[in-house]
Amino acid sequence: MRATLNIPDELIAEVQNITGAKSRTEAVVTAIQEFIRKKRMEQLLALKGRIEIDYDWEREEKLELEAQMKREKYLEK
Repeated sequence: MRATLNIPDELIAEVQNITGAKSRTEAVVTAIQEFIRKKRMEQLLALKGRIEIDYDWEREEKLELEAQMKREKYLEK
């Protein structure tokens, strides 16, 4: 999508410097993506204590190790 924006040159230059973006477009896209990621993290953290997740990481780890062993045996054939 094309858009015409009035963004101060200093702000764009700083974003390009921080992100290493080679173009203004890349700098703006990177900044927007980072903003969205940050806001989503804040929303998830706001749920702390409001929901209960029953997650058995030890069971998941065991299942993953078993699956990895099966893949390795399959690849040995």
